[in-house]
Amino acid sequence: MLDAERHAVAEASRALAADGLVSATGGNVSVRRGELVAVTPTGARLGDLDAADVAVIDLDGVHRHGPLAATSERDLHLGAYRRHDVGAVVHSHAIAATAVACLLTELPVVHYEMLLLGGTVRVAPFAPFGSPELAGLVTDALDGRQAALLANHGLVAVGADLDAAVANTHRTEWFCELYLRAAGAAGPDGVRTLDAAQQDAVVAAAIARGYGATHAAPTPGESSR
Repeated sequence: MLDAERHAVAEASRALAADGLVSATGGNVSVRRGELVAVTPTGARLGDLDAADVAVIDLDGVHRHGPLAATSERDLHLGAYRRHDVGAVVHSHAIAATAVACLLTELPVVHYEMLLLGGTVRVAPFAPFGSPELAGLVTDALDGRQAALLANHGLVAVGADLDAAVANTHRTEWFCELYLRAAGAAGPDGVRTLDAAQQDAVVAAAIARGYGATHAAPTPGESSR
């Protein structure tokens, strides 16, 4: 049951651990297919995770397959699936993201690529891990966003698929590290952020230039614009 998804969850978990974005049992990963979700088991060391240990649950949280129980944060994952029509969820305790989640109530737009996440990254208020309260707060913080921080806890990133959710995890950690370095050099009040007009200009430029797409080089004599 969901063999391909279970392999993908295990592989992504090991890669996130190798990149230092999760450590020991501190994090969880899931992928949705239809009404079922492949998700890391509770207490798993993500760096050593095997596909056979990945649990399968339904959208009501009922265990459907696998020898181990799903992560204690399953409600956090299920909340994102139920409300936001995403295909994958990654929760980590990445160090820069967790540090920012101890400092701010919202990460401002410090780099134009934050618009790929939807703009500012909200910080969900603190609630105990694994609790319905935390799941609800994170689900709210993800409205219109591809990532949210959890106060004094960590990071959740989502995506249309697992590759996208992992990429958004890396992006958010990079933006948080950027903020910490800028604030460390100039103080929080010295960090320059992009206002609404500047953000709109970035969106317009991305549309006009087909940002993110690969284009053939112009032939000699043709305009390169």
